[in-house]
Parts: sequence; C-alpha cells; structure tokens
Amino acid sequence: MRLALPIAAVLAVASVCGSAAQAHHSFAAEFDANERVEVTGMVTKVEWRNPHTYFYVDVEDESGEIHNWGMELGSPNGLARRGWRPDSLQVGDIVSVEGLRARDGSYKSNARSVVLSTGERLFSTESADAPRSRFEGDEDEDASD
Repeated sequence: MRLALPIAAVLAVASVCGSAAQAHHSFAAEFDANERVEVTGMVTKVEWRNPHTYFYVDVEDESGEIHNWGMELGSPNGLARRGWRPDSLQVGDIVSVEGLRARDGSYKSNARSVVLSTGERLFSTESADAPRSRFEGDEDEDASD
C-alpha cells in the first residue's frame, strides 16, 4: 500500500510528459523541403497554442473546389518575437501563404510567411531541422528558436 501512491505519482507524471512529447514532431518527417506551395484564401480557424500555432484557410483550386488547408506556424513565443500577436489572424481574413507542403500530399503546409489582408508580411519560426532561407525575404530568419 505504501508503494501505491509513489507508483501512481510516477505514472501520472510519465503520462503527462509522454503526451507532450508526442505533440511535437520532426519537420523532415512531416513536410517536404522541396515542395513549395503558395496559396491564398480565407482564414477559417486560428489555434494559438504550444508547441505550434495552427491556422486554417479555405483555398479554391483550379476546378473551383474548396479545400481547407491546415497551416503550421512556430511557437507562440517565437512568433511574438517576429511581430505576431494572437489577433494577427482573424477568421474571415484573406491571406496569402508561402510554405512547404506535407509529405503525404494532404492540404497541410508548414507556413513560412503570411501576407495579411493589410499587406503586412509576417514570417514564421521554423523547426530546428527545417532548411532556412527557402523563400525570398527569409534572410531575417535566425536560429534562435
């Protein structure tokens, strides 16, 4: 009985740490550094959270079909250092996004830069193993994230 409480505490901590570790992923495992995408559409959802911020954009393809793209950004802290605010993206905003497409070909991208409806261009933080300076204007990227 005296061991039950310490064992339960260890299991609780392990389960919390284990789920947090699973939430983060390798850039190279999920995104293709050679598959550049540029899309424009309307923001449908914004999730400002750790370890990555996500937003979703309805994008119309050449045939007129709408696809909801999931856009991954860096951490909220890293984004704030690059000029982002939690209200930088609002549902209904029209944005243009440059990014690197998911390896599985799904409608998902690691967003590198976002041009807001105001014309302001904001850059994302990157995963540590992501290639740097893939797009024009990325020269201000640094390795501090």
